[in-house]
Amino acid sequence: MNTILKQKNTDGLVIKIISYIVITVFALICLFPFVLMVISSFMNEKEIITEGFKLIPKELDFSAYTFLFQNAKKLVDAYGITIFITVVGTVLELFCMSMAGYVLSRKDFKYRNQISFFIYFTTLFSGGLVASYILMVSVLNLKDSVWAMILPGIMSPWSIFLMRNFMKAIPDSLYESAAIDGAGDFRIYWQIFMPLSIPSLATVGLFLALGFWNEWYNAMLYIQSQDKFPLQFFLQKVVNQANVQMLVQQGAVINTSELPSESIKMATAVVSIGPIILLYPFIQKYFITGLTIGAVKE
Repeated sequence: MNTILKQKNTDGLVIKIISYIVITVFALICLFPFVLMVISSFMNEKEIITEGFKLIPKELDFSAYTFLFQNAKKLVDAYGITIFITVVGTVLELFCMSMAGYVLSRKDFKYRNQISFFIYFTTLFSGGLVASYILMVSVLNLKDSVWAMILPGIMSPWSIFLMRNFMKAIPDSLYESAAIDGAGDFRIYWQIFMPLSIPSLATVGLFLALGFWNEWYNAMLYIQSQDKFPLQFFLQKVVNQANVQMLVQQGAVINTSELPSESIKMATAVVSIGPIILLYPFIQKYFITGLTIGAVKE
């Protein structure tokens, strides 16, 4: 018996070691592009052109960051706009998604199946760009407004169904007990269902925050003022235009052949993903729970 137990413990230890090795290898593979991107942002432009991107450059070159931060004020303004639309957009969309999910999860709501079909139908067909543009510009008068980057993404069918499926797992007895005590629907939703839905809210909130943080398409369509450019759209312009026109207007004399066109792409990526990547550790413990429980269907 002792021999059998020792053999089982040995087998379990071997499997655990192999699992850790495999996971470590996969983690390093996933981490490699990020490390290469950061190192490449400090590489000399000529070295990139002649030898390509590599992990160990011959020398460190800060010209890409120097060139990028010559527009420090506009960069800070772009950060402010992006933080605003990320925070406000995520909070508003979580509020709307959770309310819709709560209503559709209630079995006593008569038309929940019809409304669910209507929401699902919008994932198959849309009004198109022309209709959306006319709605935003002519009807809502949101041309050159930061709300033009928030409102188009305020409702997401995928998020609604995820919240609905998660809230279905919450026992009906909680709703019935609160209703007997005289609580209204909104109070039940806010004080009972919302606290119990934190894993799902954190999971959905991460995806929403990433979407708003990477916003550039709606900015390209609706935003004209440079002080309202979000970070991604501003950095895109820096990469595409290399900011040469503004430097010439300021009387700066530069050699365009020495512009860090390749390394600046990596530098802009580092600048743009740095803050949002710090969000994940705070919601990691909710992430798996939110995905697995919210994906269960009844």
